[in-house]
Amino acid sequence: MITPWHWFDFLFYLLPAGRELKHHAKVLHDFTRSVIKEKKKKLLSDEKNVNEKRKRKALMDVLLEHHIQMKDLTEEDIREEVDTFAFEGHDTTAAGICWALYNIGLNKDVQEKIQEELDRIFGDDTERPVNTEDLKDMVYLDRVLKESQRLYPSVPVIARRISEDTNICGYPIPEGSSCIVVVYELHRDETVFPNPEKFDPDRFLPENSANRHPYAYIPFSAGPRNCIGQRFAVMEEKVLISAILRNYTVESLCHRDKLPLAVELILRSSKPILLRIRPRQRYSS
Repeated sequence: MITPWHWFDFLFYLLPAGRELKHHAKVLHDFTRSVIKEKKKKLLSDEKNVNEKRKRKALMDVLLEHHIQMKDLTEEDIREEVDTFAFEGHDTTAAGICWALYNIGLNKDVQEKIQEELDRIFGDDTERPVNTEDLKDMVYLDRVLKESQRLYPSVPVIARRISEDTNICGYPIPEGSSCIVVVYELHRDETVFPNPEKFDPDRFLPENSANRHPYAYIPFSAGPRNCIGQRFAVMEEKVLISAILRNYTVESLCHRDKLPLAVELILRSSKPILLRIRPRQRYSS
């Protein structure tokens, strides 16, 4: 993927890969633009109904109102923000859930602790929907998800362009340089995470992580360009995984040593991740 002829936009878009990317991007952007235009049309037609304002507004409503009133936010600016929400939160969250279930299925003791926590929260009611308070009470599951994201970050590599000349550890980095952070390897730094290949959710107990450098663990990136949907993604993962483990047990059928990784934009396995899912014993007939 990282080849010299892909470094320059004018050359890349002359190549088949660049033309294909431009075609698919146009399809997505045209769809988003059509949604924005329809929403803007509706907002303008509803301006007279001042008494029908909702207490909570969707992101697009807020952006469009600012665009209409202040004029300093263009429709293309809004399109970029909507694209972020619409397209960037699907594969990453799905990968996070997949890797979490895989790790839970490899560690029976971890799975039992999660189910004990869920039983304390929900009792015997396997159908009750999860609410906000339930999510706050899933403290052990939260640590499990963090440890899973440490070992298998959904986005294994992130890149940044340097906005001004800087110096890091004696190495000068000029403005305009592109820097790559390999999150997958960063999370395996033995000086920060002893025995890094071990799956240990207790690494994220408050007493074990209090003095950890804030950028030593960055599954959602960090700083002003971090993932704006990280809290929502974690809530999604908790809701789905808790729904599964309230009713079923999972067993991973492939050991980590035999599961080759495909390092793409999203961290995946190059082989299917096989799980055996059984009804929990107390619910089986």
